[in-house]
Amino acid sequence: MPFEKGSLILLDYTARIKDNNEIFETTREEDAKNSNLYDPVRKYEPRLVSIGEGWVLRGVDEALSTANVGDKLVIEISPDKGFGDRDPNKIRMIPQRKLGEKAAEIKVGDVVEIDERPGIVRYIGSGRVQIDYNHRLASRSLVYDVNIIHKLDTNEEKIKNLMKRRLPLNEEKIKFEMQDDTLEIELPEDVLLLDGLQIIKRAISTDLFKFITSLKKIIFKEVYSLSSSKGSQKLEATTAEATTAEATTAEATTAEATTAEATTAEATT
Repeated sequence: MPFEKGSLILLDYTARIKDNNEIFETTREEDAKNSNLYDPVRKYEPRLVSIGEGWVLRGVDEALSTANVGDKLVIEISPDKGFGDRDPNKIRMIPQRKLGEKAAEIKVGDVVEIDERPGIVRYIGSGRVQIDYNHRLASRSLVYDVNIIHKLDTNEEKIKNLMKRRLPLNEEKIKFEMQDDTLEIELPEDVLLLDGLQIIKRAISTDLFKFITSLKKIIFKEVYSLSSSKGSQKLEATTAEATTAEATTAEATTAEATTAEATTAEATT
């Protein structure tokens, strides 16, 4: 039976440029090692996708909407359903000095950010630099080799995978407890110093409220452990900063404090 819109699934895939077979994205370690993409620090594992939510390219999304768990697909994607056609209006010539102090080190093919927009250097000469703001895969036809691994059905699966989507966490470090319509999540020390953690917690809350409709309240606990020099004592402190989203049927509202030790957000239906 085909997936409904909003279904959460796990995909294993490798994506290539059609005309030269170059791999530009993969969840498979072996394929990464056979390309120039391999990162020994990265954990290669299936990717979480929500059907019909724009989490993947339109061509992939459309193919997945008629597929089933266990299907192995080869999806060919034209530019209009991929990264679009190349737009000549997105190519700019700028003074080389605008690249800053390291302008002399920049070479053709480098990705630079000018005025908060990433672009590819296409030409350098006579004190000027041509920047291409088109996506590097614009106008390219693509091929995705996809294996649909699993559909998330339980709340436990959804919580774990939605958290991993936003935070660099191994599954064994994800601790939570759900009772009735309340979810309490314990954040490990590993992530407490991440830039933008409050924004990340808000995004996680939004995802969880969306995909677990029975959920009304989320509490984030930050737990710090201090071991003595003898290693025999441990001090644990929960911060006063657990952040949540407060949802209504129309829209999410601001978070509201409930105690001096934890701030929670409540959702009303």
